[in-house]
Amino acid sequence: MGWLIDLLPLSYSDAVVAIGAALLGIAAGALGVFAVLRQRSLVGDALAHAALPGVCIAFLATGAKDDATLLAGAACAGLVGALLMVGIERTSRIRADAAIGVVLSSFFSLGIVLLTYIASTNDSDQAGLDKYLFGQAAGLLERDLNAMAVLAVVALAAVAIAFRALKTTLFDPAFAGAVGLPVRGLEIFMTMLLVVAVVIGLRTVGAILMVAMLVVPTVAARQLAGRLSHLLPLAALIGAAVGVTGALLASSAQVPTGPVIVLVGFGAVVLAILLAPGRGVLWRARKLARDRRRTLVEGVLVDLETTIHAGPPPTRSELALASGRSQRTVGRALRMLDRDGMLVRDGDRVHLSQDGAAAAHAALERRDLWSAWLEHGWRLQLPDAREPDPSDLRRSLGDAYADELQRYAAEGAR
Repeated sequence: MGWLIDLLPLSYSDAVVAIGAALLGIAAGALGVFAVLRQRSLVGDALAHAALPGVCIAFLATGAKDDATLLAGAACAGLVGALLMVGIERTSRIRADAAIGVVLSSFFSLGIVLLTYIASTNDSDQAGLDKYLFGQAAGLLERDLNAMAVLAVVALAAVAIAFRALKTTLFDPAFAGAVGLPVRGLEIFMTMLLVVAVVIGLRTVGAILMVAMLVVPTVAARQLAGRLSHLLPLAALIGAAVGVTGALLASSAQVPTGPVIVLVGFGAVVLAILLAPGRGVLWRARKLARDRRRTLVEGVLVDLETTIHAGPPPTRSELALASGRSQRTVGRALRMLDRDGMLVRDGDRVHLSQDGAAAAHAALERRDLWSAWLEHGWRLQLPDAREPDPSDLRRSLGDAYADELQRYAAEGAR
């Protein structure tokens, strides 16, 4: 990774931390998708906590604080924890959430006990083991980046190769079993991918915060994408952006890297929830307000057309009385219609312009067509089970089916 470090306009330490955070974001973002969509988000948390006793046991067994050995111990402990969770869920009456809680609490407690024991031995080599608990991105070296990159590439390549089988098992395990896929084996494989992500992230964010890196990118990406083939790369991209941004902010502010990365991820989730096109809270609120305005204007427009046909053009007070709305509401709708050029005023009385009359007739036609759909829609031989749009039924169904509905309505009226 030396060539990439040289390309970045950063100091060596900042470049190493930024690249490590990017690798973690890519791997955890893509692999965490399977945990979130399986509704097993806390599996990653349990596996991250289960890795801690593995680090301690590897240190006690070897007596050396070698990063490769300690991470191998973390991986083994994570695999044991994963198999234990699956075994408890499959072979007992305990539900998945309870199995996750049992493994998380017991393994993490064992890790804390072992850390305390190691600290009491006064072994000088034990200093720094707690970085696997809280993370210490500043301690990353170039060889750590190489190992992280290899693990990330292998895991992502495995996902790409087994994508169709993983997708089928993820969304429809019953069908996957019916077509001969090893459902249980694929579920264990998805859990093992989370172990790989945990091993990649232990040095950067630690066991406690690792779950955030598995969940946050997927939650943000889920607001923006609806297909798994789009969600995976988007979650990886968001994870990389969150990791790099958090690492650079932490470096400039001289604060711990892991918590800042998680806070940046939380900010990304909040922005996605608020601003995502089609799904964001603000987008939906704006659409709801726009729909309400359109409904109000259309209702007042139809009421005005009906009142004009029944007698002389009404004043605002007369229109409010005829429509059953308040004068303030009618006045707001009339101002919007006037702004759009649909009204002609004659003193206090209100007429429809040519455009206004055309819009009123179109609104009446849409209402009549919707009433016909409610009464005769079952008679249409539609090619699919579509859900028509009440505001524009003709566009939803097509001209042929809309004309057929109008014929049924005309026959019923005779």
